[in-house]
Amino acid sequence: EHSTEHIYNEIAHLLGVLEGCNGTIFAYGQTGSGKSFTMQGVVAPPSQKGLVPRALEHLFESVQCAENAKFLLGASYLEIYNEDVRDLLGADTKQKLE
Repeated sequence: EHSTEHIYNEIAHLLGVLEGCNGTIFAYGQTGSGKSFTMQGVVAPPSQKGLVPRALEHLFESVQCAENAKFLLGASYLEIYNEDVRDLLGADTKQKLE
């Protein structure tokens, strides 16, 4: 019943990440329940952006506005399915990780 904007602002907002803490956005549920859409969303309309694009926008806007600070940003996007782990940002998204 809630938009991804509401979910991001209430739950996934990256408060401690900018102070050096690690952050995780974890989607769990049955196949077809909307995990990928919630995480990725679509480009248009902007209200349909997923949690990951919202988090990245927030991070880059915050880093750009920061003064006298250095940031090292890293991201991973993993899928765990039937006890197999895959790196969805890797060159071969079908390859299982050890």
